[in-house]
Amino acid sequence: MRFLLLMTLATMLVCIGCSSGSPSIDAGTDGGDTDTDTDTDTDADTDSDTDADTDTDTDTDTDTDTDTGPDECTLGEYSGDFTIGTQSDVATLAGYTSISGNLTIECPSCTDLSELICLASVDGDFWIAGNIALANVGGLTGITSVTGDLRILGNGVLVNVNGLSALTSVDGYLGIMNNVTLTNLDGLSALTSVGGVFYNFGNSAQPDCEVCDLLDQLTAEPASIDVHDNFADACTPVPAGCP
Repeated sequence: MRFLLLMTLATMLVCIGCSSGSPSIDAGTDGGDTDTDTDTDTDADTDSDTDADTDTDTDTDTDTDTDTGPDECTLGEYSGDFTIGTQSDVATLAGYTSISGNLTIECPSCTDLSELICLASVDGDFWIAGNIALANVGGLTGITSVTGDLRILGNGVLVNVNGLSALTSVDGYLGIMNNVTLTNLDGLSALTSVGGVFYNFGNSAQPDCEVCDLLDQLTAEPASIDVHDNFADACTPVPAGCP
């Protein structure tokens, strides 16, 4: 009995420390406080680079070089006669402005006379003959006078004499002969004086009227005229002495 009484008393003491309510459970909501902080930062970088480079380069380099030919045409007169027989011979006269003797261009291989650009006068005879590869005489544009005879003979592919456009006088005879591809004499448009005989024949592609026009521009008639065996045509009007 004493044992049973003691067990009952112990049970009652335990129950006196018990709470009659439900135990408190922390739900982790921090007392109901809800964090509603929202990041509303909308900063947008609108910086635009509007710098435009308008720098204009106005540098204008002007070349004032007035070189008029080989060695600037400073060699003066070539003394004596000279014959051009090869293309390399042309360079020998580069820079000379005149020749005191005869000048002969008889060069089967020559195609370019440009190195003679400084030459202004020939004080003897001037022959351009037998040049089978020379299509023009473009390097002779400086020549204004020939003291002796001028002969243009047997140049198989010569189509014009435009390179002689500055020539004004030939004191001796002028012979233009057997140039089978020559079509006109327009290159002699500055010529005003022929002192000796004027020969023009065997130029099968050149009309006779080219001779008429040339004679018409001369200030005085040549000593005599020999024109035949060219391309025949009718000249109107016909200058005095023209066939």
